[in-house]
Amino acid sequence: MRLLSVLLSALTLLPSALASAESPTARKISKFNAIVSSSKSRRGLIELTDTLYDDLTTGPRNFTAVVLLTALEARIGCNLCREFAPEFDLLAKSWNTAHKDGGGLFFAELDFANARTTFQKLQLTTAPVLLLFPPSVGPYADPAHTTPVKFDFAKNSIPAEEVALFIAKNSVHAPKVHRPYNWTKIGITSTVIIVSASALKLALPTLKPMLLSRTLWAALSLISILLFISGHMFNHIRKVPYVAKNGKGGVSYIAGGFSNQYGLETQIVAVMYAVLSFATISLAMKTPRIEDPGRQKAAIIIWNAVMLCAFSFLMNLFKQKNGSYPFYLPPMM
Repeated sequence: MRLLSVLLSALTLLPSALASAESPTARKISKFNAIVSSSKSRRGLIELTDTLYDDLTTGPRNFTAVVLLTALEARIGCNLCREFAPEFDLLAKSWNTAHKDGGGLFFAELDFANARTTFQKLQLTTAPVLLLFPPSVGPYADPAHTTPVKFDFAKNSIPAEEVALFIAKNSVHAPKVHRPYNWTKIGITSTVIIVSASALKLALPTLKPMLLSRTLWAALSLISILLFISGHMFNHIRKVPYVAKNGKGGVSYIAGGFSNQYGLETQIVAVMYAVLSFATISLAMKTPRIEDPGRQKAAIIIWNAVMLCAFSFLMNLFKQKNGSYPFYLPPMM
């Protein structure tokens, strides 16, 4: 009986002995796996406090921790924090769905409202800040990388895929993002396509003559050509100013040099090109159809005068851009 009593006592104390023999890193993993398992609202994203942050990031650690320090309170007004939060949640959800045991990678979030002490200790004045803490012990520990790696929000975009690439570059883990289907967006897009196709089918008898009109397509082509050759795309790419101050209390609408221009200058050039195009088309197509010789001669003189003035004005603009240009065309010198 005494021997049986001793055996029962030993069996009773065995779990406690095993627990005490459990390594600190194993206890950490068990602890945070339990937190992840109980996290229902954020699907595996550990919501930290000052104490949990210290426990996760200090001491021996044979796992990788990705910690987001953020400020989601509306009064703080961190728009980037609110934009990035659902992407970080999606990444954590994707990882924990594929790795029920944690897989050696934990995603955690520390909000300013719950951890002012940590923010002050880290001397953080901006948010969000994303830190990757590599293992400090174990087979994947790298003595050369003992400090956390910081994700650069200025150089990278905020989708979850970009953060997954950042984690893959700085750890042995390669998380994959699994985005759920946006059925609302698919339904709206399908409805718009169906309604648009139905409306186009009903309106086709009315629109068909317009779509087959040579005059319409010629006008659209001419307008497009004028926009491109006058420098509209240059303005759109370079974001040039519309006008600029000339230093004398007025404005300058002609930019000096061949590689500069203003928005108003582009519009002036486009109008001149349009006048020249219209004059050329009139001389080539409209004037020969005039039956009265007197009116035909007058039309020829008028359109040639218009072309002369327009070309002269364009050369004057060119001389303003390049003062050393020696040529001019009357009547504008």
